[in-house]
Amino acid sequence: MAEPVRVWRLSDQEGQQLLRITRRGTGSPIRLRRAMVALASAGGNTVPAIARLVQADKDTIRQVIHRFNEMGMASLDPQWAGGRPRQISPDEEQFIVETANTRPEKLRRPFTRWSIRKLADHLRVHAARRIQVRRKRLRQILHRHKITFQRTKTWKESTDPHRDAKLAQIEYVSSHFPQRVFAFDEFGPLVIRPQAGSGWAPAGHPHRSPANYHKLHGVRQFHGCYCVGDDQLWGVVRRRKSAANTLAALKSIRVARPDGAPIYVILDNLSAHKGIKIRRWAARNKVELCFTPTYASWANPIEAQFGPLRTFVIAGSNHPNHPTLTRKLQAYLRCRNANARHPDVLAAQRRERTRIRIRIRIRIRIRSERQRRWGQPATHAA
Repeated sequence: MAEPVRVWRLSDQEGQQLLRITRRGTGSPIRLRRAMVALASAGGNTVPAIARLVQADKDTIRQVIHRFNEMGMASLDPQWAGGRPRQISPDEEQFIVETANTRPEKLRRPFTRWSIRKLADHLRVHAARRIQVRRKRLRQILHRHKITFQRTKTWKESTDPHRDAKLAQIEYVSSHFPQRVFAFDEFGPLVIRPQAGSGWAPAGHPHRSPANYHKLHGVRQFHGCYCVGDDQLWGVVRRRKSAANTLAALKSIRVARPDGAPIYVILDNLSAHKGIKIRRWAARNKVELCFTPTYASWANPIEAQFGPLRTFVIAGSNHPNHPTLTRKLQAYLRCRNANARHPDVLAAQRRERTRIRIRIRIRIRIRSERQRRWGQPATHAA
C-alpha cells in the first residue's frame, strides 16, 4: 500500500514564512497556492482536504508536497524554461553570489553596501576573479539565488523547551484520532474599509472601489473552529479576543462530540487561551488542550483554512458594516462545509486517514530503528 504524502516537520523559519505568505495573499498566485498546500500539509490536513481547499487535483497536491520535501522554500516559485545558453559558468555564478553576500568592508571597498553598478564594477576590476557581467544579467543571477535588496529584520526563534514534544503530540493526535481533533484560533482584525483584491474583468477595466480608508466601525475578530476529521469550519465574530470568548468556542467544540469521549483541541499560546477557568473546564469535560510551541502557530491546522477566507470574503470587498461582513463569512462557511460533506469526499477522507495511520506507524518504527527523532535531518556517512 502506498504511503500518503505529507511534508516533513517544518522549521520555525519555514513555518512563519509560509504563514506570512498565506495570510497576506499577495504576490504570485502560484506561490500563494503552493505555500497554502505546504502549510495545510504541515498542519495535518489530508491530501483530499487540501485539494478541496485550493481547488486542485490530488495528484497536483502530492507533486507540490514532494517538491517541497526535496527543495524546501525554493519549490514555491515557478521555474520558467527557455532563453539563450548561459555564458557564465556555475563556478563564476557562485563567486558572484558569494561576493554579493559579503559586506564591501571585508573586501576593502569604501562603502557599506553594494549597488548593482558598484558590484558589477568590483567584479570587473577589483575582484580576485575578474568577471565581465552586465547589470541586467547580474540582477537575474541575484534574483535566481533569492538575493534581494531588503531591510534587516529580526527573527523569532522558538524558545519553547518543549517544542519537539508539543509538535509530536499534535502529529500523534492528528494521525491517530482525526475525528476527535479540533483546531481553534482567531482570524483578524476585521475592519470595515475597501479591501484590495483581484478578479476577472475586461482588459483595462478592473473593478474599482471607493478610496475610503477610514476605520470608522472598529475592529472585530473571527473566532474559528475547525474539525480535522470532518473537514468542517465554523465560528462567530466577536468584538475582541478574551478568555470568555475562547471558552464559548471550546464549548461549541465539545457540543460537536456529545458522546463524552475525550477530544483534543489545538490552539496557540495566547494568554486568553490558557486561563485557569478554561483549564478547569477542559479537565471536567475531557478536553485536552494541545498548545503549539512558542512562535510556531503554523502548526495549527486551522491556519491553512484562513487563507480562503481572506481571498474569497475579505479581498476585493467593500462591506458597509460588520453585520454584512459577518453574513458574508457565514454564507461562505455554509457553502464550504456543504461541499466538504459530499459522500464521495468523506469516503476518500476515510481511506486517506487509514493510509496516514499506516504510514505514521511505519515511519515511527523506521526512525526508532535509526535512532532519529522527528524533525532531525538524515545523517550521512563520512
